[in-house]
Amino acid sequence: MVSRCDVRQFDMDYILYILVMITIYGTLAVSLDLAAGHTGLLSIAHASFYALGAYGSAILCGRLGLPTAVGLLAGMMLAAFAAVFLSFFCLRLSEDYFVIGTFGFCLVISNVLNNWLAVTRGPFGIPGIPAPTIFGWVLRSQAGFLLLGLLLLGLTFFLVRRLTTNSFGRALHGIREDEVLVQAFGKDTFQFKVAALSIGACLAAAAGSLYAHYISFVDPTGFSVTESILILSMVIVGGPAGKYGPLIGAVILVAIPEALRFVGMPASSAANLRQILYGILLVSFVLLRPRGLAGSYAFHR
Repeated sequence: MVSRCDVRQFDMDYILYILVMITIYGTLAVSLDLAAGHTGLLSIAHASFYALGAYGSAILCGRLGLPTAVGLLAGMMLAAFAAVFLSFFCLRLSEDYFVIGTFGFCLVISNVLNNWLAVTRGPFGIPGIPAPTIFGWVLRSQAGFLLLGLLLLGLTFFLVRRLTTNSFGRALHGIREDEVLVQAFGKDTFQFKVAALSIGACLAAAAGSLYAHYISFVDPTGFSVTESILILSMVIVGGPAGKYGPLIGAVILVAIPEALRFVGMPASSAANLRQILYGILLVSFVLLRPRGLAGSYAFHR
């Protein structure tokens, strides 16, 4: 028989797991909001940067045995390079074409992860990613990962908030509202947009590194186009360019699928229902409340 202590321990571990995932997705949503909400760049490539951070840690720490910091920094640098590479091709496109370009980039990264067997092990994934080591302290407990997730989320929130409330942020908001006018004042809008995408990509890669060490396994299914749409949905539902909007969206869209577990339906049906709910929420907010729950900008004008 299962004792009450075992049940309580399971409940606590489950709650801590949900909280850790909220910090990871909160970091992803806040980092995407820098480009999507504050700059107006509706990107569907964010899961690719998330993947580069996760695979950077998985390969360097899991397969080569290098320190945690090396995997983290390598993943962030790779994501920043990928964002710059993406910028030179997609930032010359406008509006819908930019979205399609980032969608294509996400498909390319997904195919690389699936087919570069020598490095990524393709659909088999990379298991055995070790627990992170911070100043000699091996992080193994759920509470420890929650503290690390909160630290990453706090740093991301502080950085994005600081960037968007000074002259850099005013330039981003100007680009979002009227890019031609900002160019008329002598600003190089291309550089500002590259910076927004690159900073967001680095932060997403850091979240990916934390996810890889927490789950101890990565495979391409966790970084698909669907994942990018989920992260974008968090920004739209919570509110683009809002102070706490992306965080609210992350809490809601992480909690909904977990609540469906208690309905009692089969896992395959629950997965399909999640996608339907995400689609309904996304369309509903874009049509009925384009500013989201706590946003200061509407994507459709």
